[in-house]
Amino acid sequence: MAKLKKPDQKTLELKRTGALNPRPDSVSDTLFQENPFFDPKDLLQVRYEMLRRHSVERVSIVDVATKFGVSRPTVYQAQAAFQQAGLSGLLPKHRGPKEGHKLSAEVIDYVVALRTAEPGLTTVACVQAVQEKFGITVHRRSLERALASKKKPRNPV
Repeated sequence: MAKLKKPDQKTLELKRTGALNPRPDSVSDTLFQENPFFDPKDLLQVRYEMLRRHSVERVSIVDVATKFGVSRPTVYQAQAAFQQAGLSGLLPKHRGPKEGHKLSAEVIDYVVALRTAEPGLTTVACVQAVQEKFGITVHRRSLERALASKKKPRNPV
């Protein structure tokens, strides 16, 4: 049975930080093919070189997109992000909500008060009570996580 090849440390770190290029095989630029300094797995390096190639060397957007394995809109988005935020703008952003936007402090306090008044109250019953009082639908697990984080004391740094 063949042994699985362990990924190198750089690949693991790129993956951990979200800077691992999901399609390194689609990068066909000569620098990334011939020079070991240029790593097609490094998304930040690929995007920066893509923008540099267009801005400094005046390569067309179509050619840049083709050589770096991305769409034209991706090149334009990277260009705008770089102009707005610099190098950090080239890193991918997390999509979706960043925090529980439905579970305000008022809702959590209400659920805590419900549980204090009736300790045996289930989470499903709390979800139903929140829906009746506030008119919002909250997932059971979201409420459980919010209540668990409320119980943990936060140490200011």
